[in-house]
Parts: sequence; C-alpha cells; structure tokens
Amino acid sequence: MIKDTSEHYLSVEEERLLLKIARESLETVVAKGESDVTAYNLTPALMEKHGAFVTLRCNGDLRGCIGYTSNHVSLADAVRENAANAALHDLRFPRVTPGELKDITIEISALTPGDTHETPFKRVNHISEIVIGRDGLYIERPPQRGGLLLPQVAIEQGWDVPEFLTAVCRKAGYHHEAWKAPDAQLYRFSAQVFAEDRSDQTDQTDPTDQ
Repeated sequence: MIKDTSEHYLSVEEERLLLKIARESLETVVAKGESDVTAYNLTPALMEKHGAFVTLRCNGDLRGCIGYTSNHVSLADAVRENAANAALHDLRFPRVTPGELKDITIEISALTPGDTHETPFKRVNHISEIVIGRDGLYIERPPQRGGLLLPQVAIEQGWDVPEFLTAVCRKAGYHHEAWKAPDAQLYRFSAQVFAEDRSDQTDQTDPTDQ
C-alpha cells in the first residue's frame, strides 16, 4: 500500500463541504448557470486564498481537469469556479452534458502554500527534494509555456522521480530532459487531494429533472 505523503490542512468536514460546493457548481453550470459559495457556512481555512484543481472522471475515465495555481481567490471560490471550468472549458474534451452527471466523480486538489504567499510553488534545487505522492511538478522555460502535473499523477502512473520529470517535460512540450537545461525553472508543489465516494451520490437529484 502506498504511504500517504500528501499535505493535510483541511478537516474531513471541510473536504466534504468543498466537494458539495464543487458538485453544486458542476450540476448548476451544466444545467442552468453558475453557483455561488456565499450560501455556505465557510470556515476560515476555506476563505483563505489558495490555488485548487478540480478533476472530473466519468466512469473512471478523465473527463476534465482545470485549476488555478495562483493564490488570488478563496479556496472555496477556486473550487467552485474550476468545477465549472473543468466541465465546460477543458479543450481536450467536449462540454459535460446533463446525462453524464450521474456518472461523474469529482476530485479536488487543494494546493498548499509555497515559497511566497502568491504561489504554491517551491523551487527545486536538487531532484532529491522531490517526493513521489507528496509533490506535483511544474516546469517552465520562459517565454515558452510551462507544464504541470498534479501530485497524484505519479502514483496513478507508477512513476519514479526520473519518470515524473520526463513526463512533466513532455507535458510542457519540451525535450524529455529539458529539466536539466540552464534556463529551465523546476518547481514542486503539494496538495491535499480528496474525492467523492460514489456511494455518497446515490441520492442526488438529476438537475435535468428540476
């Protein structure tokens, strides 16, 4: 069994509330429009500014994943907005349809603080600092566009650190050893990752019936 090395700063109750916010946002944006987190009783942690990614899976297959890396909105807003973004604006997939909602599971990656208050990123000075299961990776070679992989991806794919580095370089569209280049900027970041339990969704109402 893989040891859980992810960072934890949210309670189980806060995780459940974020999943509820994401589910409501997903269902309302697909059927009607956007949801609003102001109706929820948010804890101080959920009002703090954090980046977050929302991943959608339909019957286990990736259906969308979008997030914020900058800490410019509250964690609750980042989750709400990116549940909608993942459903509608991931260009790798068509928009989520109302008929798919019952088969979609939501996973949230709530990013933890980095080297500064504005970002979750921590500069990697040596690859020995990277811990599989704890760290995601981000690489950039300005002015080129960068590439990012979430912490759970390495575990899901069974990668070690060199394989993870190769994958993030390819995600960015770089050579597989671009992380060694003098102009490459390599960062790690951590997240608290949690997902819906499919058994918890059996009583949900299909928004198309409303």
